[in-house]
Amino acid sequence: MIGRLTGQLAEKNPPEILLDCHGVGYEVLVPMSTFYNLPGLGEKVSLFTHFVVREDAQILYGFGSTAERAAFRQLIKISGVGPRTALSVLSGMSVQELAQAVTTQEAGRIIKVPGIGKKTAERLLLELKGKLGADIGAHVSVANDMQSDILQALVALGYSDRDAALALKALPKEVGVSDGIKLALKALAK
Repeated sequence: MIGRLTGQLAEKNPPEILLDCHGVGYEVLVPMSTFYNLPGLGEKVSLFTHFVVREDAQILYGFGSTAERAAFRQLIKISGVGPRTALSVLSGMSVQELAQAVTTQEAGRIIKVPGIGKKTAERLLLELKGKLGADIGAHVSVANDMQSDILQALVALGYSDRDAALALKALPKEVGVSDGIKLALKALAK
């Protein structure tokens, strides 16, 4: 399996790039989030890859981070979601946004991705629940360290990621950690 490629960027034709690795040109499909962060032509680039072998094709997918690759691998495990759909999801939203949508079970955010309908979005939410954050290490993206500490404390106390995130949303932005935990616990007790 090809896990990573490092070479010179020879061509950029979204979503495909051509990566020259010591005279061998690899055609690699990348999500738009990775594509926008690529350097100019002729520059050195390193991508984490996922190699798909099918009956009729061998396709290499590239990612700027291991988190993107892990999310891609989780997405393609879902029945009815192929590599192209997974690439489309990662092109339409960041890994953190996807993790947050899964944690809060917001199908509306996933439906905004081109090519994703209501049923597919609901299947993604159901299948990724509890898996995405664990594999990627990206729970709800929060604005500051205090909110992150509050969220971790609530999860450690046994509340689900979704419940903790909803309680966190109701808190004032500049609340301290101890006060935030108290307020969140009061909100969750109702």
